[in-house]
Amino acid sequence: LGDDPLVHTCALTYASDMTLLDAVRIPVEPLWGPRGFDMASLDHAMWFHRPFRADEWFLYDQESPIATGGRGLARGRIYDREGRMLVSVVQEGLFRAL
Repeated sequence: LGDDPLVHTCALTYASDMTLLDAVRIPVEPLWGPRGFDMASLDHAMWFHRPFRADEWFLYDQESPIATGGRGLARGRIYDREGRMLVSVVQEGLFRAL
């Protein structure tokens, strides 16, 4: 990725959006039956707490505190190898049964 901090920020921003709504989807999926559902992101916010390199190891801890009424909230925290929090992420998603 090179040494440009903006490139690393963009790469981690992209990666943070790829799986965050799975924290909502996986626990409720069995309740919606075999036909499944569609989901879409309503918003995605990030707070960058310290400098980082997106091409180094990190842990992306994800959770969903609530899913109701076809909407779900997901939160994520990204940590470096030493356990320091680098980024906080929050995303709300819309879910519709097929």
